[in-house]
Amino acid sequence: MMRKRLALVGGFMAVAGMGFGVAAAVAYDKVQDGYDSLQAISEAQNVTLNYNEEGDLVDRGETEGAEAIMSLLKDDWQYPVVESDLDPDDPLVNTATEYMYQMATVSYHVLHGTQTVVLEEDVTTESGEVVPAGEYEFDVNGRYWTDFDRSNPIEAAAREQAWTGTAHGLVAELGVGTVTHSTLQLGLAMAGLFAGLALVLIVTGGGLVWASRGKETVIPDTVPESFVTDRIEANKVAGTV
Repeated sequence: MMRKRLALVGGFMAVAGMGFGVAAAVAYDKVQDGYDSLQAISEAQNVTLNYNEEGDLVDRGETEGAEAIMSLLKDDWQYPVVESDLDPDDPLVNTATEYMYQMATVSYHVLHGTQTVVLEEDVTTESGEVVPAGEYEFDVNGRYWTDFDRSNPIEAAAREQAWTGTAHGLVAELGVGTVTHSTLQLGLAMAGLFAGLALVLIVTGGGLVWASRGKETVIPDTVPESFVTDRIEANKVAGTV
């Protein structure tokens, strides 16, 4: 009876393992389709990062600019950069880190740019202050879209000029690339998990089935008569000493 139970449990585990194996294969196939599509899109857009001859990232020809961009990415945005994603032999932007670095590049130049604002006529603010017509140089100075004072006509105009629809669109598109690549990595990890679980279940189930087919050793449920006789004789001898 026990062997039949072991065989039944082992068979169930093996079948379940094969099911997880199929799930792992399907997940892996879908992930590879996703990687192929992401690669095709990246190649069509042909956005690449810039490296110098030593393999260091550069921005506008300078490593200092790239270091500042990386600082924005790592320190300000707290993004976990994967150094292996940054390959000078493959500068095409097609990994999560590369997408985020390119997003940081766009944002860095907007945040540290200067905008020339031209007021055609005097503007009176809500507080009653009059801002004369003229040309003004406005330093963005690290301001994001929500950091501008729109009640100030110079800042309001500078915001539109700095954070243009193009800048917002690029940031959004690069963000989609980052999420897509990260999701594909998660899918690949899940496929590996399913494959590992399938292997464990199949091996364990097969082991139980194999064990159930072994020779069964019957353990007697009574004490052998010869053993009892020997103990009685031993006790008699001990009692006479």
